[in-house]
Amino acid sequence: MQPNARVDGFRGEFLWELDIVERQLKAIAAAISAEKYGWRPNEKARSVSEILVHVAAGNFTLLEAAGTLVPRDLYPDASGQGEERAWSLIRRNDELEKTIRDRGGVSEILNRSIEAVRGSVAACDETELDRRLQFFGEQTTVRRVYLRLLAHAHQHMGQMIAYLRMNGLNPPWPDWRPDRQ
Repeated sequence: MQPNARVDGFRGEFLWELDIVERQLKAIAAAISAEKYGWRPNEKARSVSEILVHVAAGNFTLLEAAGTLVPRDLYPDASGQGEERAWSLIRRNDELEKTIRDRGGVSEILNRSIEAVRGSVAACDETELDRRLQFFGEQTTVRRVYLRLLAHAHQHMGQMIAYLRMNGLNPPWPDWRPDRQ
């Protein structure tokens, strides 16, 4: 699919929202100095790099639930079926959060995951979106998994906005309200 190519229906609406979260997450990642990628508000919270890698790894894991296999180079030991496999991916995600810490590596995995999401959604048709599946013991659809992926990215974007503000920075995009500009 060409960038900015119009797609109708749910897929087009999803891709529109994905563009927003991509643009804002990348802007936040660029606004935070590389030295602050290890910053966290307290010892129990994820660091800046861990949040961004968590979003990327979550994208890959949710894509797998929707039918797009995780990249073998990032998940070389992924094994099992169903919930067993999902837990093996989650364990690997925890490792990725702890090992990918530099700005370049974080940017690379985040970009790669967003492109994987874009490609997966663009390749779906309505029949595939409505396909039923099991996700952690729950009956759901591919469409619902994609919605979870988008909600997850937005959730952590909000967390990153709080991190920015805790470090004396504003979100790196103009406020759309005229009274706040």
